[in-house]
Amino acid sequence: MRMRRHKKHRFKKIGMPPGALVYVGDIDATKLPKPTISKIMYDAREIVECVLTTNDLASFKPDKNKKLWLNVHGVHDTDLIKQIGDLFKLHPLVIEDILNTEQRPKIDEFNDYIFLETRNFYYDKASMTASSEQISIVLGRNFLLTFQERATGAFEPIRERLRASRAQIREQGVDYLAYAVLDSVVDRYFNVLEDVSEDSEALEELLLSRPTNMELHSIHQLKHVSIELRRAVWPLREVINNLTRNEKGFFQPATMPYLRDVYDHTVNFIESLESIRDTLSSMMDIYMASVSQRVNLEVRALTVVAMLFMPATLIAGIFGMNFHEMPWLAEKNGFWWVMGLMAGIAAAMLLIFWRRQWLSSQT
Repeated sequence: MRMRRHKKHRFKKIGMPPGALVYVGDIDATKLPKPTISKIMYDAREIVECVLTTNDLASFKPDKNKKLWLNVHGVHDTDLIKQIGDLFKLHPLVIEDILNTEQRPKIDEFNDYIFLETRNFYYDKASMTASSEQISIVLGRNFLLTFQERATGAFEPIRERLRASRAQIREQGVDYLAYAVLDSVVDRYFNVLEDVSEDSEALEELLLSRPTNMELHSIHQLKHVSIELRRAVWPLREVINNLTRNEKGFFQPATMPYLRDVYDHTVNFIESLESIRDTLSSMMDIYMASVSQRVNLEVRALTVVAMLFMPATLIAGIFGMNFHEMPWLAEKNGFWWVMGLMAGIAAAMLLIFWRRQWLSSQT
């Protein structure tokens, strides 16, 4: 799930017809754990939870009097995903998109359900890297299907809310449950954004002292995270905007204000993210300016040393000429006179450099 260039096994789909069921992911499907299916059926009075197997799916029939939430951990089992798709009469292209874990956030509306794609993000402060997983959502009239790449516990707070007696989420329809899932995804974006903001502020303080290549690497890491967040949230904003239109009537009027609130959160997130991106760009400028200043100081120091030795080199060159008659050549203390002359010129030059502040490391 790391944001790196992985081999996606897309070559398996070359030449296959639309709707071909092939898992496209970062890791070989044979190395992934067996998928699990969590079922929750509930109404305002009671809730029933259990874990389904493939055999249970064969004889499973949804109760039209209760709301259903099926959450699948692991989408690499093409047979399982197809079985669920056949059970809920999903379009083959929808099943294909669920199996393809590199989809951008999108929305497809059908007569009986709405299909959404989004991504969940996780941030590692130690390495300043982010990971993500694709979240596929199918909202029907009385059911909600969610598909995750792995069991991460991202929706456990929603399950806790469902388990609470007299909870508002149990009294509302599955459209409110879909809103809760989307709100959980967007809230996690803000958690990642807060961590990135803290790391960028700490990095900025280091840049103002003495930046190293480590700080440059950290800037690139944070910029990469911000780019990936932007790629996910920009299309998600349009997805939620389409949901607020409610053209197919899947969302009840009571849920619409909450949905519009999620849309406002995505807009706020994008504005905050752009601010951090601008900060990271300015930090790169600060780093380059600091490095350039340090190089200039080092070059100036070397120039001062070279200039101090230039008069001495000139004097030594003059007195090293092979003439029979030269000043101070026969003097008993001629050598010390020349050395004193060299030292005096060097001291005078140092005094001039000091008065012009060429020896200060701050200018």
